Amino acid sequence: MEHSRRRIALIRVLTSRDPQVLESHGKILMALFPEWDVCSYCIPDQPEGIHDEETKKRALPKIERLAFSLLPENFDGIIVSCADDPAVESLRRQLSIPVIGAGRSTALLALGVGRRVGVIGITDETPAGMKDILKDFLIKEIHPKEVHSTLDLMTREGRAAVLKEAMNLKKEGADVIALACTGMSTVSLASEIKKEVNIPVIDPVSAEGALMWATLGF
Repeated sequence: MEHSRRRIALIRVLTSRDPQVLESHGKILMALFPEWDVCSYCIPDQPEGIHDEETKKRALPKIERLAFSLLPENFDGIIVSCADDPAVESLRRQLSIPVIGAGRSTALLALGVGRRVGVIGITDETPAGMKDILKDFLIKEIHPKEVHSTLDLMTREGRAAVLKEAMNLKKEGADVIALACTGMSTVSLASEIKKEVNIPVIDPVSAEGALMWATLGF
């Protein structure tokens, strides 16, 4: 059965003029969902993305303004590609099209494959939306000391630190690992971690895509 094409707007919270960086999440989604046309956009003046309360506070109005500016384009849905799900709940209340974030999507898929969830992120605490879903199934959350923003994930040291902590989560008894930063999708860390630890690893960009796909209808 042939599916009708869907047009998805993807909002990045990391400011970038590099088309490869900007479009990386959209390319992942279009490979998973060939019937989608994903158009990628980024908010201004956030060179390190969102990695603490201050950067999140600055980003929220920018995300909302960008989302509203895209309405004339008649997209079928909007994805805010960030594990903190910034502005997602607010936009859902105001818009008539689906709005999906990476955080809750990742948590929901993690509970679909395991019951002892370990989280690796770039902040000291797991994003609130993920915690709301995981509740007592979250056994441990880890923030690698060498990783302070999504940019650190693009370094050899940052990747090595994440891999080390993933192994520690397995030793602590995790039966699934949820990645709490979409920057880890940019550098394909989920597949690399899975090869090392041999337990399921939930990629946040793939997860946000899966939830949007379910929302739009199979």
